[in-house]
Amino acid sequence: MTQPLKIDREKTAVVIMDFQQRIIANNASEPENVVKQASAVLQGARAAGIPVIYVVHRGGPFAAYAPDVELHEGVPPADGEMVITKVRPGPFSTTNLDVTLREMGRDTLVIMGVSTSGCVLSCTRWAVDVNYKFIVVSDACSDGDPEVHRVLTEKVYPRMGTVVNAQEFLNAI
Repeated sequence: MTQPLKIDREKTAVVIMDFQQRIIANNASEPENVVKQASAVLQGARAAGIPVIYVVHRGGPFAAYAPDVELHEGVPPADGEMVITKVRPGPFSTTNLDVTLREMGRDTLVIMGVSTSGCVLSCTRWAVDVNYKFIVVSDACSDGDPEVHRVLTEKVYPRMGTVVNAQEFLNAI
């Protein structure tokens, strides 16, 4: 029997990555569902006092401003929530995310992102390398290739961290 998920609200932060309109339109296999699940996680985390950090991609094809590089209207940041800009697929290498998390005293990341094989994979790998624990919310992540998403969330990520769905996360907080 698996142990119930335990979340220390004082040590946890939600990291939501690349929930931008164009990225969701082009890289989410079920765009409406991933936004719905991410929104539910955000609402639950906020109500539980868990900080939320947004990471947006502004490199490569997203470097130039266009309306569709903005965050999706279904997952807007709340007042005062941090929005970090990155220029590479992962959220750590070109940002101050690590320093920010350490200053906040957070050692556990709740990860949501589009895409599962891009920003989420990069985030989990880097997180493990620098000693963060992570929880991937599988249905609040998506990939253009559903099979790649399945393999990562069912076989790869559980080897390094925890994988839950949005409802399991909400039940734990």
